[in-house]
Formats: sequence, structure tokens, C-alpha cells
Amino acid sequence: MERQGLSTKNKALTLNLDKTIYGTLAEIGGGQEVARAFFQAGGASGTVAKSISAYDKTFSDYLYNNRKSGRYVSENRLQKMLHSEYDDLVNILTGKMGRSTRFFVFANTVVTINYAKDNEAHGWLGVRFQLHPQAEPNMVVVHVSLLENDTLLQQYTLGSLGVNLIYACYHYHERPNIFLQSLMDNLDTDRVEINIVKMGGKDLDYVDNRLLGVQLVKNRMTSATIFDTRGKVQQPADMLYKKNLLAFRGRFRPITNVGYDMLQKSYEIFQKDETYTRENTLALCEITLDNLMHEGVIDDTDFLERVNLLNGLGQNVMISNFRQYYKLVDYFSHFRLGKLRIVIGIPTFITVWDRSFYTDLRGGILEAFGKLFVKNMKLYVYPSLNKTSGKLFTSKDIELPADLRHLYGYLAENKKILDVRSAEKRWLHINSSEILEMIQKNIPGWEEMVPGYVASYIKDNRIFGYSGELMTKKK
Repeated sequence: MERQGLSTKNKALTLNLDKTIYGTLAEIGGGQEVARAFFQAGGASGTVAKSISAYDKTFSDYLYNNRKSGRYVSENRLQKMLHSEYDDLVNILTGKMGRSTRFFVFANTVVTINYAKDNEAHGWLGVRFQLHPQAEPNMVVVHVSLLENDTLLQQYTLGSLGVNLIYACYHYHERPNIFLQSLMDNLDTDRVEINIVKMGGKDLDYVDNRLLGVQLVKNRMTSATIFDTRGKVQQPADMLYKKNLLAFRGRFRPITNVGYDMLQKSYEIFQKDETYTRENTLALCEITLDNLMHEGVIDDTDFLERVNLLNGLGQNVMISNFRQYYKLVDYFSHFRLGKLRIVIGIPTFITVWDRSFYTDLRGGILEAFGKLFVKNMKLYVYPSLNKTSGKLFTSKDIELPADLRHLYGYLAENKKILDVRSAEKRWLHINSSEILEMIQKNIPGWEEMVPGYVASYIKDNRIFGYSGELMTKKK
């Protein structure tokens, strides 16, 4: 179903002319651009019950019952704003107009770029709203990064984004992907990045917020989305701040014994680092959009099962659109990490040295490696098995052109490339594609090549094509 493209002013006017919608606009920092959009559109008296700006921190703490002031630009502060203003709204107006009115509260707490232009401009926006008079409210929460280099431009962006969000809550709540796409109406990705959207409430309980995160990446509204070990969407800046990070890319369809060994043995190396503590170190399994797609399409069920499997093994999960590793490292560099370690297998390590992947860079492979091997980053290279000799095939055994051998020598000498020498040789014959085929064709024996939890989960939930009807291997 096609949606009608409307300007910010027309969206605000449409909402103003809807006599059933009435509510409050509360904004901290970043100007009063959402309220301004509604007032300038005309007819705002039919929509806006109250507009408030608690710009002073003391007032903000007083109004939203924040005894421990904490962070002002945070999801926690946004939630307090939404709940406090909504309670006031319904308590005061329900008896007067509640039978025919759908109440809403829009709130945001935002920091725009400062005079020195050296801070992170970002914010939380949300709407608590009724879809039917006297109904329980639903909630949508959004986190954005403001990318423009001018405060006034960022304020205009906030105005459009806020109007888009309120409009979507009432017009696109039954079509989540259209909902997401509409948030960028009259905007573009050079101006704002939307990296978290969460939906909840009786009318929105059908929405899985993990799928919203994937759609944000697929729609190129953000570069990546992260789920913690419980499958909850997290803000990368909060989750990764000053953490040591071990990142491992794969398809994980399913994760095999060799994949799990890659994680475990790499983590054991990381534990020997002098800055390591269990509390300040995270492991992260990354799936690119390419690895997530099957025949050009993202299967929602398949994706959710992969996340469930990894979460069941205690892993955080990240979905990204970074094909090249140097782009992944550049993304992580924005979050003030401690130490960064990337786990990589020999076949992929060989492709990293392929010049054809860097033709879009003026400096070619040298520029790419300059971005990849930043100060805090090292590659952990997991070996393969030399089937002829039965020995481990490590990074030192790959064949490179003469000029690149010097580059490899420099990186190895400076311990930017480290071989994982404790790999379990008994697992190195495992091929994930062959295991998937065995699962789908019900050929016994695959259970011994994946972690026990994974085998049980696949059987219990009949995923990845498993039917439970046993077959014998063909002779």
C-alpha cells in the first residue's frame, strides 16, 4: 500500500484538524521546533493542550521527579517525561473530553552541537498515545544522532522528525516498516541517523523490536543495530563506551563447534591483556545484511532464530551493513572503545588482502589498512587445517605478492596480527554449509558438530529446515 508523501507542515495541519487527537508537547534542549511546527501550521488549538520546555536542569528534575539528576539526554529521562506529562493530561482532561478524545504526549530530550562543535549531538524522542478514546496508551521511543554541523539546522531536523513521529503513530501503526520509512520524510541520511526504534503497548504488542532494528539497517537509516544477551535493542554509545570488545563476523546458520571454538579461544587470548576484566569486556557476534539474506530476502523467522541461538550461548548480536572490515572498525571507533579485537578465519583473512576490495579508495589497500589497523585494534586469525600435512594453516602460510609480504611482516612484527594457535584440530573439518544441508535433509550426525544447546534448540523448535524425520547417508 502506497503512502502519501506530505510536507512537515501538511502533516502537522492534518493532525491539528483531527478533532479526536489532543495532547502535550514537552521538549528539553534543542529548541522548541516540534511545538513550533504545530503552531505555524495553523489550527493548533485543536491539538495542543500544553507545550512546555524545561530547559533549566533544576526545573527538569523538579517536574519529572528525578532526585538523582543523572543524565538528561537519556531514555530514562524521556520515559519520566512521557509518564509524568501523560498522567497530568488524562487526570485533568478525561472527565471533560475523554470519551471522544485520543490523548497523546510527545516528548524529547536532545543535545545539539555546541559552539566548539566537539560534542555528540543526539537525542531521545517518544510518543505515549491512545489509538482509541479511553484505551490504554501505547508507546514509541526513538534515538537519533544529529549529523549536521549547525545548531539551527539540527533544530529544523528535530521539528520535522517530531512531526513525522506523531503522524506515524496515528497513521502507520499497523505497518511497522512504512512507519519507519515515514520518519525520514522530508529528511535524508546526511542530516540524521535513526538508530533505535522501540514500540510497545496493547495495540503494538505484535511488533518485535529486533525486527525494527534490522529494518533500520536495511533501510539505511542506520549502519548497525545491537542486541544484548537478552535480545534487547541497545544504544551502541551506551553499551560500548570504554569497553574492550571482541567482534566475530559470521552467518551463524547455525553456529558450529568450530565457530564457538573461535570465540572461546580468541577470548582466552584477550583475557591475557593487562587491561582485561570480565566487567569491561564484551564479545559480539556480527551478522552483515549480506549474511542475513537468503535468496535476496531477509526471512524474519530465520533471523530471530539466529539471534535466539546466539543469545542462548550468552552472546551479544550486531546486524550491520559493513562489507569491508575497515568500515566496521571505523564504526566502532566512534564509541571510545578500550581495546578492539576482530576474530577472523583464514579464508576471510586471505580476502582482506585482495586489492580489488579497495578500488573505491584513493589510497587503495594502504588506505584501507590504515583505517583497519588503528591504534587499539588487533586481528585474531583462526587457523584452518592443511589436509595434506595435517598441520595448522596459519596467517604465516598464506601466499602474498612480494610487496604485500613486507606489509604483512610489519603488522605481524608489531603484533597487529595474532594467530590463534590453540584451535581444536578435531573441529577444523566442519563446514557450516554442509551442516545446514544435513539438517535440511535430515542426515544424522550433525548434532555432534554443533554445541549441545544449539542441537537441542534446532530440534525443539524445528528451525533451519529440520523436520525430525531421520534419513541415512547415501553410500
